[in-house]
Amino acid sequence: MAEWMVETIRDRGMLRQEEAIAHVRAVYGEAYVFVNEAGNASLEKEVKKAFRKLHRGRIAWDRDGFFWAWT
Repeated sequence: MAEWMVETIRDRGMLRQEEAIAHVRAVYGEAYVFVNEAGNASLEKEVKKAFRKLHRGRIAWDRDGFFWAWT
């Protein structure tokens, strides 16, 4: 999952959260998605942890736009 996210962002320059959630649900199932306190679907902490480890600070989260982008 994390590798797919990094590769997608590297290829396109960005990845919207809704697209990442849809992909993870379709390919890996609901076990890796939860609804956070704000009522938004989010990826499980272990997925985000692996993602951060892979990109090593080269990808930033845009809180207002709900997307990750290459920095």
